[in-house]
Amino acid sequence: MKSLYRQFIVSTLFILAISILIGFTLANLFYLAVTKEDAIEQDVSIAKEIVQTLKAVPHSDNSFDRYLEAVSNLGYQIAVVDSDGQKKFYGDSFDDTALPKEAERVITDGKIYTGLNDFSSQIFMIAHFTNKLHNTVGVPFTFNDEPYGLFIRTDTELVATDIHAVLIGFVGAIGIVSILGMIWMARQLTRPIVQLTEATRYIARENYSYPLEIKRNDEIGQLSESFNLMQTQLKHNDLARKSFINNVSHDFQSPLMNIQGYADLLKSPDLSDSDRLAYTSIIDQEAKRLSSLTRQLLLLTSLDQGAYPMKAAEFRLDESLKSVVQKYRWRLEEEDIDISYKLAPVLFHGDAELLQNVWDNLLTNAIKYNKPGGSIEINLRSSDNGIAVSFKDSGIGIAEDAIPQLFERFYRVDAARKNDGTGLGLSIVQQIVTLHGGTIRVQSRAGEGSEFTITFPHPETKH
Repeated sequence: MKSLYRQFIVSTLFILAISILIGFTLANLFYLAVTKEDAIEQDVSIAKEIVQTLKAVPHSDNSFDRYLEAVSNLGYQIAVVDSDGQKKFYGDSFDDTALPKEAERVITDGKIYTGLNDFSSQIFMIAHFTNKLHNTVGVPFTFNDEPYGLFIRTDTELVATDIHAVLIGFVGAIGIVSILGMIWMARQLTRPIVQLTEATRYIARENYSYPLEIKRNDEIGQLSESFNLMQTQLKHNDLARKSFINNVSHDFQSPLMNIQGYADLLKSPDLSDSDRLAYTSIIDQEAKRLSSLTRQLLLLTSLDQGAYPMKAAEFRLDESLKSVVQKYRWRLEEEDIDISYKLAPVLFHGDAELLQNVWDNLLTNAIKYNKPGGSIEINLRSSDNGIAVSFKDSGIGIAEDAIPQLFERFYRVDAARKNDGTGLGLSIVQQIVTLHGGTIRVQSRAGEGSEFTITFPHPETKH
């Protein structure tokens, strides 16, 4: 497996090479389109000036050679070719002194010769700097009534001047620094990834306390923060899972032990009818408690996994709430609790059966934790902000520090509440409300009652 470090280095070097190739190609295109023609025109112009000066040079002495030597000392390579093909050179020597046939027309036809233009196969600008005689410009002239050709080019040694050396050194330094910086950056990028990889190994072994300290203000820093949040959440989920298993085991064990114990007592032949009836009633209650717990667990699991078959349809939300009140009317009278409701007629699109679990839970809680002679208010209203359903009671209330944990599974506020219920009801309520795109909030004070408010968006505003 290739490491990210190696891939980063190879990719960067490849991009660097491609960049150099593209840059070199663009430079050549610019040279071929602009610079080459300018350079040729300049060399031709200089050659013509030299020829014009040669016409004024005395023919009787060696002024001809001295003048061309003087010109060559200014940084030019010069070749003079006569009609017989004899060549005489001034300045630094050429690596290749062969002349192509195109150059001979300078002498025979009086044509101007431009070496690079006559060699179109030389597409790279490096050809402009080859130290060959064919890579010159040539102009015709006569001396002592004899035809000659003057071939000239800039001395290649001038290319390697101090400024060029500085530029080459500058480019080389940039290349070296870039590569070293790239390697350093690759290490900086891969080091936290290595740490993250090590942390995932710890998490795979259910160790959620790996100290991951990556302080960066970039995407890797954000990834590290997200990883730490995930690690904290996994730790919380692991504790919740273990607590869930412990609570389920306890909640199943207690009624099962009661059923087993009272079933053994029922075997006694000397048991009175009243005791037998009482024991049977306890077994029945415990069996119903087990059935309720099992049903709630199955519902909660289905909701968690998104496996519950939603039966969404339009129904009257106010009628659904009224039916719940009618269902528990007997219990309200038994507990001497006054109930009032104000229900606006609202047509709602959702799963009526699922929402029935919500109303059942909120109403039974309001009854269960109310005070003798207390009251319950149910309100249903529709506004531009959505549809709101509230259950308000005058019961024992909830401590402020307990409200954030209220919807956790198996959570019970205090010891007084642990003897009744499963601790799953409000968790199921929240799941069902969320499934319908709604939210639930609680307002409560210990000793002053509680109010649960559910808000649903209007059907047209759901996303």
